[in-house]
Amino acid sequence: MLFDNRWIIDGGLGEPVELRDIEIFLVLAEELHFGRTAERLHVSQARVSQAVKKQERRIGAELFSRTSRTVRLTEIGRQLRDDLQPIHAGLHQSLERAKLAARGITAQLRISMLPFNVVDLHPYWKEFRTRYPQWGLQIRQTPLTDVFGQLRSGAMDVLVAWLPVDEADFTVGPTLCTDSRILAVAADHSLAGRDSVPLELFADFPHGTALGLPDYWEDSYLPFHTPHGRTIERISPADTSDDLINMVGMGEIIHSFPSNVTRYWGMSNIRWLPVPDLPTMTFALVWRTESENDLIRALADTVRDLGVFRF
Repeated sequence: MLFDNRWIIDGGLGEPVELRDIEIFLVLAEELHFGRTAERLHVSQARVSQAVKKQERRIGAELFSRTSRTVRLTEIGRQLRDDLQPIHAGLHQSLERAKLAARGITAQLRISMLPFNVVDLHPYWKEFRTRYPQWGLQIRQTPLTDVFGQLRSGAMDVLVAWLPVDEADFTVGPTLCTDSRILAVAADHSLAGRDSVPLELFADFPHGTALGLPDYWEDSYLPFHTPHGRTIERISPADTSDDLINMVGMGEIIHSFPSNVTRYWGMSNIRWLPVPDLPTMTFALVWRTESENDLIRALADTVRDLGVFRF
């Protein structure tokens, strides 16, 4: 828990605001799912709903547009999220710095990852910690929605992302790993009995997607068209990789992944099929250029010294 429920600030509207309620709002704004928000914060879904309703009564407008299937931020909700994120991050960072200082750690580097292979990349993390015991290292999985937003908001310092990343305000650092591609299909899908799947057949079935990905970046992961120019259809936007694989298992979509997921998803209802004509994925360190500091440079040097991990 990032903040104690007893810590409050003056909301300027005649009653105090619990920082825990602010945290619930911000996590729900990121997850856009009441169940995942409750699980992530170790509270009940009723507590999440209560916090949101309290803030909506205070403000006098809806912060989220809710249906039985989707949760979306309203325009006022997006404005509040954008205003609160840097304030919340600053408070959290101040507390974390105090805790780290008490343990003799002078700074912390925060890394968010798109690939699942945190364990495979342990040699990098272990070597960094060995070289720089005075610095902490925090590694988290990043959501699929607004992937670059965590760097731009300052919530994370470094992102492990697939290339190419062509963002004017970002620096692309050294490569950590490369990985081949596989297609996930339900065990009873018509493709499940094949030894491999050509990219051309992708146009015959719907795929998943995520909201807020730059077109060039999404196309590098899953092309918008097959080699013969047929459209590869996207449906059912997902917030997390778990959402995507669950839709695959239900037979709603097929979807491609880097092959490392097979070591972390042992699912009897999924078949993994090679895709020979999808290029190998390259994952590298990415950070906001103006935020580069000694910790980021030290991590980049560590990765360069150890070289590229290949599956």
